Amino acid sequence: MRETVQAEVMMSFLVSEELSFRIPVELRYEACDPYAVRLTFHLPGDAPVTWAFGRELLIDGVGRPCGEGDVHVAPSGPDLLGDVLIRLQVGGDQALFRSSTAPIIAFLDRTDKLVPLGQEAAKADFDTHLDEALDRILAEEQSAG
Repeated sequence: MRETVQAEVMMSFLVSEELSFRIPVELRYEACDPYAVRLTFHLPGDAPVTWAFGRELLIDGVGRPCGEGDVHVAPSGPDLLGDVLIRLQVGGDQALFRSSTAPIIAFLDRTDKLVPLGQEAAKADFDTHLDEALDRILAEEQSAG
């Protein structure tokens, strides 16, 4: 049986400064891929989109701005118990989400109970699971495209 932590979090999808709407976003963590978190969202009229990025990036981003490249996570203000912003970007296209910090922390707490932070290497069998993970990512990209 696959060890998984999953949560549906209502987030605001920020289209512009004037326009946003709330959508359910699935967060998923699997012990067989202990360094990654998957975020899946579905905009009306589009296929579901899944992003995979580091669990540690999400943990760090709750407390301070962090991220390089395509994924950035940061608190929305100085209040750590407020909201968190998650920006996903490919080229000039981006998706910006705002979530209450509490459900993100609750999700991360559950992932830590499954695989404690710093113990990922004990769960990761990269030789065995690398091909499986790459196949899954490619399948997700093909189904979304």
